Amino acid sequence: MANLHSSTIIVVDGITYAWEIQREPQFSDLDGWKGMTVSLLQHDTQRAALLEFPPPKRLLKGLPRGRLQISDAMLTRGVRAALQAGWDPESRGKPVVFMVDAEGN
Repeated sequence: MANLHSSTIIVVDGITYAWEIQREPQFSDLDGWKGMTVSLLQHDTQRAALLEFPPPKRLLKGLPRGRLQISDAMLTRGVRAALQAGWDPESRGKPVVFMVDAEGN
């Protein structure tokens, strides 16, 4: 789970969020390639959002993994998409999972 002490910070619409990579893209014998997962946590709240990105196209084509690229724009779109889809950071409970596209939408 993300916390403000060990995570990277991003400010979206004046609100501070901590984020960290929960899982890098990985191959599963059962499901094939799974994309990266990023955990988001709004400052002073309890309920995290998990953004699940699709696996990079290069992995699906059998190319080398390469470096992960996460931009502030991707994270900003991801925060907004999660909020629009119903994430309530101030509620309690398990992290909420949201599937996003490669751009964070």
